[in-house]
Amino acid sequence: MPAGRFRGGTFRRFLRDECGGYLVTAGLAMPALTGLAALGTEAGLWMYEHRNLQSAADSAALTAAIAHYREGAAANLPLNAGSVLSSYGLADGQGGTSLTVNHPPQTGTQTGNSNAVEVNISQTRSRLLSAVLSSQPLVLSARAVAVGNGGKGCVLALNPNAGGSETIQGSAQVVLNGCSLLNNSTSASALSVGGSGTVTAQSVSVVGGVSGASSITTTGGIATGQLPSADPYAGMSFPSFSGCAQRNFSSKTTETIDPGVYCGGMQLNAGANVTLNPGIYTIDGGGLTVNGGAVMSGVGVTIVFTSSSGHNYPDAKINGGAIINLSAPTSGPTAGLVIFGDRLMTVGTAFKFEGGATQILQGAIYVPAGAVSFAGGANATAGCTQLIADTITFTGNSIFLLNCTGLGTKSIASALASLVE
Repeated sequence: MPAGRFRGGTFRRFLRDECGGYLVTAGLAMPALTGLAALGTEAGLWMYEHRNLQSAADSAALTAAIAHYREGAAANLPLNAGSVLSSYGLADGQGGTSLTVNHPPQTGTQTGNSNAVEVNISQTRSRLLSAVLSSQPLVLSARAVAVGNGGKGCVLALNPNAGGSETIQGSAQVVLNGCSLLNNSTSASALSVGGSGTVTAQSVSVVGGVSGASSITTTGGIATGQLPSADPYAGMSFPSFSGCAQRNFSSKTTETIDPGVYCGGMQLNAGANVTLNPGIYTIDGGGLTVNGGAVMSGVGVTIVFTSSSGHNYPDAKINGGAIINLSAPTSGPTAGLVIFGDRLMTVGTAFKFEGGATQILQGAIYVPAGAVSFAGGANATAGCTQLIADTITFTGNSIFLLNCTGLGTKSIASALASLVE
């Protein structure tokens, strides 16, 4: 008899059978079959929820590790870790979710690492159809350990999309002693190192990509695709001003000047030796020029670049051969800032700090809309220099130090951390 006819006949006999044996067998097997089907369905749901829980643990650990790296003992790690849970549809103490943060980790290979943060997330779930197999609730859990490995920045380009927003040209040798280079541009060539230029830094953190990475040496690594670094001085402003203390100030002799509003700019020519008394020097229009052979010095000084008219914003040009030795105030409205460029100035306004090794600026050079060309920096073992601008080009050898304790500057921290467990 052909196989097809045999199967068809068997099925017809099953339908005509009235003894009830099949129904009894099927009825007895039905709870087990239903439980297995439910278990299969719920297993897929459990796998999805566990993946979501693990992703949440990973993000929470990274966030907490970054906070610890930036803030140290002042960081509220449970708060930092918990801040990311909502994006995964979770909340500590709600919906059966529990978050535990340990620093250092209590288990695993990082128990002795004070920079490591351990995050444990558990979630109690009620069973659905699989309750026919067990009345006990299901507990899902996820664990992650992250270590902050970023750097405390001293150079930050704020432009969000420019290619080469940080550029090292020609034979420039850029050395960042104990600090990191940060870049907020999403461009594939956000950081560009060309020619025989080199960069030595604690670490490099870039939102976009790096061109010329082989010319970069770091102890903490080069990281691309990172989160943008926050502008540490975004909340600061300079005091309001009016009138003019000086107009078109120019010097070629030895003299001491006082804080105030310098309308039309300041120019120091060869032979000038100008000492700035402590305070805020507001350049209203024009610009600052310090030529070769001139000296500008001062302690507790901020030079503000702005314009009362809303146009003709001042620029800056410190030429080779000029001697600059300025330090920022340690308190007051411009604490930590030695150079402060108005955020409203035309983007790309030129700031050329090219005084070389005799150019020492202690504090932050902060020109968030400026295009900075830089060559120079501290050449001693103690110093504090930060550079924050829209774009930055290194045109000659530059040395940055970040021994800023007590100098009023704010921390620039990269958003770097790595999952290690």
